[in-house]
Amino acid sequence: MQLDEATLNVLARPDVGLDQLIRGIEKESLRVRTDGSLSQRPHPKALGSALTHRAITTDFSEAQLELITGIHPNPESVLQELGDIHVFVQKNIGDELIWPNSMPCILAADQEKIPLGQYGSSNIAQAKTVYRRGLGNRYGRLMQTISGIHYNFSIPDTLWTALGKTSQDSRTEAYFGLIRNFRRWSWLLLYLFGAAPAVCRSFVQGTDHKLELFSEGTYYLPHATSLRMGRLGYQSEAQSALDISYNSVADYSRSMRLGLTESYPDYSAIVPAEDGEYPQLNDAVLQIENEFYGTIRPKRTTQSGERPLSALNERGVEYVEVRCVDLNPFEPLGINAEQIRFMDTFLLLCLLADSPADSVESRAILGRNQTRVVERGREPELQLESESGLIGLHDWVTALLDACEPIAAALDQANGNAASQYLDSLGQQRDKLARPQLTPSAKVIAAMAMRGSFFQFTMDQAEQVQKHLAAMPIKDATLRELEQESAASLLRQAEIEAADTQPFAEFLEGYLALP
Repeated sequence: MQLDEATLNVLARPDVGLDQLIRGIEKESLRVRTDGSLSQRPHPKALGSALTHRAITTDFSEAQLELITGIHPNPESVLQELGDIHVFVQKNIGDELIWPNSMPCILAADQEKIPLGQYGSSNIAQAKTVYRRGLGNRYGRLMQTISGIHYNFSIPDTLWTALGKTSQDSRTEAYFGLIRNFRRWSWLLLYLFGAAPAVCRSFVQGTDHKLELFSEGTYYLPHATSLRMGRLGYQSEAQSALDISYNSVADYSRSMRLGLTESYPDYSAIVPAEDGEYPQLNDAVLQIENEFYGTIRPKRTTQSGERPLSALNERGVEYVEVRCVDLNPFEPLGINAEQIRFMDTFLLLCLLADSPADSVESRAILGRNQTRVVERGREPELQLESESGLIGLHDWVTALLDACEPIAAALDQANGNAASQYLDSLGQQRDKLARPQLTPSAKVIAAMAMRGSFFQFTMDQAEQVQKHLAAMPIKDATLRELEQESAASLLRQAEIEAADTQPFAEFLEGYLALP
């Protein structure tokens, strides 16, 4: 995984654009009532239309906020925008709290009381709700309330040119190389930043969860990092059978297309409600591309009415979406600049290091490694599988962080960081390896021990976040801009609804069509 001399020489050049990396954040969080239970209120009108607002929408549930930044050239500016959106949201949700943990807590035994996202009366709005109803019918609504952070990352043209990647095809090929390496090594992010080692009893009631009792109402695993990314989270037998290949856009598209077009018996058995309500968009393994659960996705901005897979095939990869990041309950925004800097460094390592083709066996290995780190990541002497045999997690992390060092140094130089911020971030990750008690997952367990339970710890943190956001400054102009966007988004939704005359069944046929 060490970079070759030619690549290191490119990084040392002052003109390659390492100060122009592009990143954006999508952050999911539940709205909860003052007793910690899931909000039953609709998406607040003051936050605008969840269908058309550029920065504020909902994910699975009406009570599950999704806050979306634009793209930014540095960690500080993306966090500034994310913070501004948070402040605006907190001002407009009354006494409700933003739940700061990836794992939910007090949920009703009746999952039907978890409200699906609603987007209006237009065809596209109905399709979005039907898709969510399908997710609930397939995996259970409870699982869909798990929240996280998606980190969008792309390479500037200047760096592509310096690396000799001048065509879109060559850049797409390089992005798939990044993705293959990321999937091999993404367990590292679970160790360093996983913050979900425990769950509330309400989340696992009636399931064979194989967790240990921590205290009344709390279950955990003593060395777990991110239960969200394991058997209790985004796992699917149907999807596992797809065995998606990332060796090229053609291989990826071919295996994804099977998931989007092949009927799955268990889903075929899901019948419409008595009133004829659609229970899902279709009975394929994947209703649409977004249903596929992965730690990272290749992405391309779509045009109106265009399928994501078609956009990738037509115009190649534009950016990658990292999907394995837990909310950090100790951070008001769920993420901080130190983490962003390390993720930038790590993603560049994934891009620049040699990236062998994946295979059925290599994909099975990475799945087993992810499970080990999810459940036992801080266990002393834990070993992982490599294609050349077993290797200690400690040794492998050391090798990966060593490989990151020249990249971090180059990023500091390019950004004029006299304080060596990227190298400092790397040093903080080394500290977590030397002292596992510094990892977020270990800190969560320590805090639960002090507060008594997962619920009490997270509830206390939610109240602290509320106070923090209430005290955060926001420019008057920024506040007015977000208010204007909310009002404009409601008008855009109304315009879409007024222009919609096509029968829903006809719309859905076209919506799901793959060229």
